[in-house]
Amino acid sequence: MSSSTTPTDRKHTEVAVGILIDAQGRLLLSTRPEGKPYAGFWEFPGGKIEAGESVEQALRRELHEELGITIAAAQVWRVTEHDYPHALVRLHWCKVFDWQGEFEMREGQAMRWQQLPLDVAPVLPGAVPVLQWMAQERGLDPSAAQARTTA
Repeated sequence: MSSSTTPTDRKHTEVAVGILIDAQGRLLLSTRPEGKPYAGFWEFPGGKIEAGESVEQALRRELHEELGITIAAAQVWRVTEHDYPHALVRLHWCKVFDWQGEFEMREGQAMRWQQLPLDVAPVLPGAVPVLQWMAQERGLDPSAAQARTTA
């Protein structure tokens, strides 16, 4: 008898995620706020898609709430799933190249602009495949996309 659940036993939490890319090709990562699962881990900003929202609407709302910016158009680039202990998430990844406003860390998080390979760690596990795809697009070794962890 197994006590583990299969992904089909759990309802997906739909999440809109922004991969903000600046003019130098850097990626914006921020830390998860205190009080949330994986607090202190680095992630791409975003959040849950509320009932009746499109991915773009949810991403626009979340980035304004978290970072104080207003994004231009955003389209889904990739969709992945990750089974965390606290939630089964379906992540709708959007590349964002254009935004307005000054960045404000409204949830007390830290933010860093990063080139690949990253120099921040630890990274939220659900972001790892996206970092590998971004590395491949840039002609880099996908296995070297993540930060080197220090012991």
